[in-house]
Amino acid sequence: MNNGQTGDVKYLGYLRVIKKKTKLEGVIQIDDKIISLEIFEKRFVCDLGACKGDCCVEGESGAPIDDKEAKILEDLYPKIKSYLTPKAIEVIEKQGAWVVDFENEKVTPIIEGAECVYAYYEDATCKCAIEKAYREGVIDFMKPISCHLYPIRAQKYPKFEALNYHLWGICNKARVLGNKLGVPVFKFLKEPLIRKYGEAFYEEMEVVEKELKKQGVIK
Repeated sequence: MNNGQTGDVKYLGYLRVIKKKTKLEGVIQIDDKIISLEIFEKRFVCDLGACKGDCCVEGESGAPIDDKEAKILEDLYPKIKSYLTPKAIEVIEKQGAWVVDFENEKVTPIIEGAECVYAYYEDATCKCAIEKAYREGVIDFMKPISCHLYPIRAQKYPKFEALNYHLWGICNKARVLGNKLGVPVFKFLKEPLIRKYGEAFYEEMEVVEKELKKQGVIK
């Protein structure tokens, strides 16, 4: 994780902080999860009124999904079809509820290189039709976890899972609001982190934050 460079490594049980001489970089380890220090350090709060849901529109491919979610989307399509736009229905019925992108990963389909097929517009803001159906009690699946966890990107490897902070220009307003409110990335994402990893994991993250502040690694 340190790109072959020698660093000063401190061990605090499950917590590991790597400090380099030139600048502070680091990872935190909780169980088999390797977590970027930025997830504790950076501030982030979605500002939907300002960004208008651009994350559902911009990008080269749709939202990443796993094998289980691919099957869920197939099964849910008839239940959420009425929430989708005519163009989205056309794309799904031609391509399927999910596709494989240029990186050979399963993702949600997109419409003409733009919005996700599961998106819809309300008052000029792009929102998630899957989440709308969930909120209305039609389905019990909220949305793909990659969407729910953003700006954290999770990647599984043979012996660990990496959680990194993804920096995307369209989310600049979320960083501004996060800094204004003083909300760290992981606290903004409490609900999806618990959804994916459980209460105990999130509680460990809270302990880690306190230790990092105690050490003076973050403010």
